[in-house]
Amino acid sequence: MDYRKFLGKEEALVLPWFGEGNTVETRDRRLKLAQRPAAPGWFTFTVKGRQATPKAAAEAPPLDALPAVRGHFLSGRLVRDGGIAEDLVFPPADEPARFAPVKARRWHSGELLFDSVEFETDAENAVREALAEDRPLAQVKGAGATLRAAFAYAVLEAAGRRVNVQFAPLEVRAHLAEVAERGAAAAEQLMRALHAEREQARREMAELERRRAAAIAAEELRLNRERRAEEARKVQRDDPRRWREYVNEKAEAALEAAGARLEQSRVLGTGDLEVIFRFMGQRFISVVNAVTFRVIDSGICLGHPPRDDLVTLESLCAVIKEAIDTDRLVILRHA
Repeated sequence: MDYRKFLGKEEALVLPWFGEGNTVETRDRRLKLAQRPAAPGWFTFTVKGRQATPKAAAEAPPLDALPAVRGHFLSGRLVRDGGIAEDLVFPPADEPARFAPVKARRWHSGELLFDSVEFETDAENAVREALAEDRPLAQVKGAGATLRAAFAYAVLEAAGRRVNVQFAPLEVRAHLAEVAERGAAAAEQLMRALHAEREQARREMAELERRRAAAIAAEELRLNRERRAEEARKVQRDDPRRWREYVNEKAEAALEAAGARLEQSRVLGTGDLEVIFRFMGQRFISVVNAVTFRVIDSGICLGHPPRDDLVTLESLCAVIKEAIDTDRLVILRHA
């Protein structure tokens, strides 16, 4: 057998591109994009080796072989078992009604692809009426766990708008049952508590920075900053383009090893690196040292007082997972 014919073999595959990253996923491999498609969607790709080239937009193939995930629709997300709210990819042009029962399919890389709206029961309308009338679900019968969780998220969204507090579903998941049972009062209480926690973390971060600065002689601090900036400038002067590519590749590899996906990065004027990445269905923004990848600002609350300096970009993901698993996640930076 001529192995060169095997290596040169081309095939056409219909795959989704989700608008982020430079890869697409099949059932058993990750393919590097020769170029990005113009917009997210389904495309026919010509695949040669481990490289995929988009050729034309395509209709989605049958998804029946993919694992089904069921829940209720809310604000572009599917709320599923455990109160987990995940983004739905490629929803229909006519958005499903709020709290509609929805079936999605899990793509090989983890994204949830919209599949269909399923039959409703009386419970969905009862929950919609409760939301419209600003009533909790204490007296509503027949609403299952995912429907009650979706209702709680809707109540929290309204409360967040009233008190001007953003939240991620993972930050409030532990309180969904209470919000569903008690309604707007519990939601506002939770939003204010979350805001207070963030403000405390910000104050403590500011105090920690003040103590660090006071502990170091002014001249030593100045020299350290100058040395770091000069090292970064020297590498950038030698080969600025390669430096930028190297730093991005290193960040991407560190995050991939931890089970996360890099969305974008940028070198800051100090020589540090800002990274935006997705982990466990949530987007995070952190600042790290571009040489050592030691965390400077994790973008989440790491205790009181915070010790962001104890972790690296790769180990940060384990810390985030622990915070999620113990319902202690507090996000300080939102995109």
